[in-house]
Amino acid sequence: MALTPPPLTHGRRARKRRQRRGRLKNGRPLAGAGSGTLRPGRGFPFCTQGAISGRVTVCAEGTGMREKAKALVLAVLIGAAGAGAFTALGVPAGALIGASLAVALAAAANLPVDVPARLRDVAFCVIGISLGSGIDPDIGHRVIAWGLSLGFLVLSLIVTLACGALVLTRGFGYTRETAVLATAPGTMSNVIALALEGRGDVNAIMVLQIVRMLVLVALVPPLATLLDTAPVVPAARAAMPVAPFALLLAAAYGLGFLGQRRGVPAACLLAGLVLSGGGHAAGLVQGAAPAWALFAGFTLTGATLGTRLTSVGLVAIVRMAKAGAALVATTLAVSFIFAALTSAVTGLPLAEVWIAFAPGGVEAMAAIGLSLGFDPAYVALHHFVRILTLIVLVPLATRGGRTGA
Repeated sequence: MALTPPPLTHGRRARKRRQRRGRLKNGRPLAGAGSGTLRPGRGFPFCTQGAISGRVTVCAEGTGMREKAKALVLAVLIGAAGAGAFTALGVPAGALIGASLAVALAAAANLPVDVPARLRDVAFCVIGISLGSGIDPDIGHRVIAWGLSLGFLVLSLIVTLACGALVLTRGFGYTRETAVLATAPGTMSNVIALALEGRGDVNAIMVLQIVRMLVLVALVPPLATLLDTAPVVPAARAAMPVAPFALLLAAAYGLGFLGQRRGVPAACLLAGLVLSGGGHAAGLVQGAAPAWALFAGFTLTGATLGTRLTSVGLVAIVRMAKAGAALVATTLAVSFIFAALTSAVTGLPLAEVWIAFAPGGVEAMAAIGLSLGFDPAYVALHHFVRILTLIVLVPLATRGGRTGA
């Protein structure tokens, strides 16, 4: 009886047989390995069974998860360092700007940095909750008392978006979406949320918004000196307890997730704003968002931006700076014209109305109004209504496309 020799396990013929079967060496396919089915087994712990179109597919989920975790940790640590440094220097929106610039430099140095979309959405919810906390139970009476002034404010926003977009599209060649998002005054968080969803050129929008803020900050001290007023630090608001904040955050994330599936722009930020504003207006929630949570939200948002800013060259930055200067001049002129008109009709002080109409952040403009002896509630309410109006107007103005310049 003829005996069948055992299969060869060594030598050239055996090596060729292993190659044809698609065996792996050091976790990678050997050169010339043919199609086949890989089964998990001894020496191949990261392989799973499967073949697509005759090609061997190798799944290394464990390695991929470790790389993603490493990129996230690096982005958070680097972003937090930049956010802390810029905040300590007193830069407006320092956490947002510092984190974005620090992560952009890290990405330019080929460091793996990334922020998952779901974590970014949590940050947007936190920012929305912070914006909504500016509402109080007396907001209804104030809206009625200052209704005419608020109406002029809404009209000025429409004209500002139209004029700013015209300057950027005709003078500097930006697309309509990019121009509108870069022009939107005082809603940087909402603008960033829309830009990260694919509306407009996120690099140009970020740079133009930063230029707007820095120029406004540079103009504030001369204004205070001219009016011979001493700066006053506004009283800090008490933070809401952790439990209500956590409930708001969970509810905002769930509502934002549903809004995203329905195609609502900046759904997570809008959900946080609506829930927080409604809770504060009804007296169910009191206090501002915790400072640590807001810092983390701005840091994560800035880190997300930083991963997108690596493609901006020096020539492009110079061009954007020029466009930003022209944009600031346009928006300031429009706001002053409408402030003068509102002052003439309502009899309110021109300087107070102009500070309320100026295209700056809510916190910064309210602090400036207080330092000049103006009614901080009037200034803060107008800037809050401006944010709500722009959250509605900006998505409508950018509807019709999802690509940037």
